[in-house]
Amino acid sequence: MAEQPGYAGSKQQMRNRLNRIEGQVRGVARMVDEERYCIDVLTQISAIQRALDRVALGLVSDHTRECVIGATGAKQEERTEELLEAIDRLVSRR
Repeated sequence: MAEQPGYAGSKQQMRNRLNRIEGQVRGVARMVDEERYCIDVLTQISAIQRALDRVALGLVSDHTRECVIGATGAKQEERTEELLEAIDRLVSRR
């Protein structure tokens, strides 16, 4: 049996957040279609980025608690390295 991801316990909450973000992205597309003011569009894009960051940080937290701390030996070292690489990808986009 495959191992469950760290977010398995909060999957529905994560899915709800992602659905809201999807709606925000569609809203920004409508704003562009309607030729809304640039700053208003940028403000909404910033809100989407913050929402995605919150989802990502939740994943980092869940992964750390469920997948890294619970692992032992070489598996813990491997998962810690994966986590550090993922965090690097998240923060290096700026």
